[in-house]
Amino acid sequence: MDRAELAAFLRNRREGLRPGDVGLPVGARRRASGLRREEVAALAAMSTDYYTRLEQQRGPQPSEQMLAALARALRLTDDERDYLFRIAGRNAPSPVLAATHVAPALMRVLDRLSDTPALILSNLGEVLVQNRLAEALYGDRSQYTGLARSEIYRWFTNPEERQVYPVDDQDRQGRALVASLRMAHGSMGPQSRAGELVRALRRESPEFVRLWEDHEVAQRFADHKVLLHPQLGEIEVDCQVLFTEDQSQALLVLTAPPRSEAFEKIQLLAVLGNEQFAG
Repeated sequence: MDRAELAAFLRNRREGLRPGDVGLPVGARRRASGLRREEVAALAAMSTDYYTRLEQQRGPQPSEQMLAALARALRLTDDERDYLFRIAGRNAPSPVLAATHVAPALMRVLDRLSDTPALILSNLGEVLVQNRLAEALYGDRSQYTGLARSEIYRWFTNPEERQVYPVDDQDRQGRALVASLRMAHGSMGPQSRAGELVRALRRESPEFVRLWEDHEVAQRFADHKVLLHPQLGEIEVDCQVLFTEDQSQALLVLTAPPRSEAFEKIQLLAVLGNEQFAG
């Protein structure tokens, strides 16, 4: 671990970012143009004291998960992320961590979407990051680990996953998830994480086996759907998707026509926050 280089690299990247680059308000009393240490710490979900010690060359060696969080918070490119791992004394990111590093271009778009639900997903249906309104609508999707990080896996193994969709729309949603997984499986191969997901679901879900054998293939696309919220009821939204060039990640944006009932409900999400998910 090169403490001096790690500290210098983190400081340089932090000072090179502006609040607007990461979706934060500028504020009238900001002395420095870059991000504050506490802002980077909050973006990476770590304590300010821990981050400060890293910049002061006196912190412990960060774990791979912590480095991945810092790479996301500082909007690092893939090359910069790999460099961060090396100077911190870690090997290049594992395939799992590398696959969950959010594409900076999508992150820049998400940072500017504060008035409507939006989230970034991998091609395996893993929520990589979500804004505040998406968390209020869906709950915190970052809490899952292992195969359960994939919404496709949860759909066929956890009945609660389906509660956000009306019963008469659940079959269509299930088919769409399987079709997108087959697309990922075709591009990533049977020995990839997609292959691992398919093998697990074939063991655990007869419904998945039936749909998988239909051989439907489809990528996520613009859609119109109804979502169910515990307090607000049905919310009718339009879904628009922006893909990275390699199709491995997608930014999903949910909108409703201005002045519509659904639009008003989305505004209420900002007030309700995550209260409905407490306890």
